[in-house]
Amino acid sequence: MALQAIIPRMSVPAPLSIDVSFDLICPWCLIGKRHLETAITQLRAEQPDLAVTVEWRSVPLIPDTPLEGLPYRDFYVARLGSPAAVAARQSQVLDAALHAGLELALTRIETFPNTLLAHRLVRFARQEAGPAAAAALIENLFTRYFTGAENIGDPQVLRAALEACGIATPGLPETPLSHDLPWLPPLEDVVHRGGTGVPFFVVDGKLGVSGAVPPAVLVQAMQRALAQRQVPA
Repeated sequence: MALQAIIPRMSVPAPLSIDVSFDLICPWCLIGKRHLETAITQLRAEQPDLAVTVEWRSVPLIPDTPLEGLPYRDFYVARLGSPAAVAARQSQVLDAALHAGLELALTRIETFPNTLLAHRLVRFARQEAGPAAAAALIENLFTRYFTGAENIGDPQVLRAALEACGIATPGLPETPLSHDLPWLPPLEDVVHRGGTGVPFFVVDGKLGVSGAVPPAVLVQAMQRALAQRQVPA
């Protein structure tokens, strides 16, 4: 009888989950998003068989912003105390963004928007078309706001973002987007978290990482989470 070689079957690791709490008005969330993308690419280079899933968790920081928005510069002067303080903060953000490969148009933004409708649309995209569609819409909205200086509280801008991402909505395409549309998912479960720091990453349901940390820190957190899987309970 011929001997048959027994080839051990290599086990494929379970996907690594990453939950990201974010708000679309936060430039650090966009910077953190870029760092996360870099970190995932680096981890996959080391472990090509590892799948990584990312879920985006809406945390509207200032849900009481008027639906029409506020003058951008006036909002930040009132929040930070002076034009000099605003300039210093923007310089810090712009420098961090450049290190992440981003050029932000902070000096061209005119409206500080209410993001509740945008977040409801992200949730709709996730429910109807899956996490990839939600991620695409988030990226589109970040880009429109922080590099295109568009008002992402404007229903027409939101409609354009949906169309650009190929996300269909019930009713006619020309139907104005508003909070009273019956198909929009609610946000009551997250609005109460306004003021929570973002971005905030939860790796594999166990390790939390706060802030727009460098990619190396995120890679270390992911490696640590994977290592903890090997530790007996």
